[in-house]
Formats: sequence, structure tokens, C-alpha cells
Amino acid sequence: MFVVATPIGNLEDVSARAVRVLGEVSAIAAEDTRVTARLLARHGIRRPLLSYRAPVERRGLPRVMAALEDGDVALVSDAGTPTLSDPGQALVTAAWAAGHTVVPIPGPSSITAALSIAGYGGPGFTFLGYLPRKPGEMRRLMESLRDDSRPAVAFESPFRVRKSLALIGEALPERALTVTRELTKVHEEVLRGTASEVLAALGDRARGEFTLVISGAK
Repeated sequence: MFVVATPIGNLEDVSARAVRVLGEVSAIAAEDTRVTARLLARHGIRRPLLSYRAPVERRGLPRVMAALEDGDVALVSDAGTPTLSDPGQALVTAAWAAGHTVVPIPGPSSITAALSIAGYGGPGFTFLGYLPRKPGEMRRLMESLRDDSRPAVAFESPFRVRKSLALIGEALPERALTVTRELTKVHEEVLRGTASEVLAALGDRARGEFTLVISGAK
């Protein structure tokens, strides 16, 4: 089985190896078959698509595992690398347990893309996934970062980014942030400053997918 990273926005950001593998496998397990179909059409690939989406991963698991018995399967998410805040963990675990080899096909990731332009040094980084929805959990998470010298990367939806920035501003008011919106897409935007400064600069542009990089403690 192959775990294939796909573009996070710009369809040109796909590796030659990923295109080759997607064109050679027997089937492709996709988070959203409509999104993947557009990528395949762009590169002239025709392969059977199997729906494998969150939050009902395990419903699609038997069908994908059955397909693995007949040939190679590629796992893709809508954007970026599968299993990183995207479906795939259960499938990868089941594939290994069944004796299959799981091969990574690396490529685009909003995590590393955002980190690469943030300019925040430190020994490694912390990946937080999507930020907690509950204010209490969010405050506790931010408090846990107070003495951590590593930068932290998080995802946030356009519906919650303002509240999250406000809570970050309360807990870590002096900490520098780099907030990216719609990375590699037409309306890509990068905002830098403290949480309160970024929130003010964001204005009414809270649309699209956000990746936040919070600098580490000095």
C-alpha cells in the first residue's frame, strides 16, 4: 500500500513519483473522491476510487482491505499527507497487521510549508493538529506551551480562527505568530505579529484553511 501526499492547493505541487504511483495502482482510497478525481483528471489518470473518509473511516476499511488483497492501493487525502489530521491511521495500522508493506510517497504538507517561512528556530517543533473547540481546553493547551522553546504548528478552520487567535492572545500575548491562509492557492496570505496584531490585520478575510505557527519561548 502507498500513502501518497497530494497538493495542498496548487495542482502543480505533485511529485513525478506520486503521479506515476497513482497511475499504476489497482485502486485509490480517497478522503473525497470528487476532490481526488479533479487531481487525477489534471494528470490524465483513470483508476477506481474508493471512498475512505472521516469520521466514518472504519466503514470504508473492509472494502479497502479487500482491494489490497487484489493489488496495490494508494491512500490519499484531499490535500497534503494522509493520517496527519486526515483519515488513514486505521487503514495503515490494519495494512501492517495484515502483512502488507506500507510505502510513503512524500510531498506537500502545510505543516512544513508554514514552518519553512515562519523563521522561528528551535530544537524541533510541536504539532498540535486542529485546536480544541472548548475554551477551557484551549487555554490549558496554550498554558502548556508557555515554557516550551519549540515552535508549535496548528490547524484552524475559518469559523473558529478569530476565537482561537483571541485565546492565544490572552495566554501568550507577547508570542510571535505566523498565520498562513490558503497556502499555495490563489488567495494565499501570510500574516505575522502577535496574536492581537494578526487578529486585527485579518479583518474580514476569515475564509479558507489556516495554519498557525506559534514561536517558542525565548
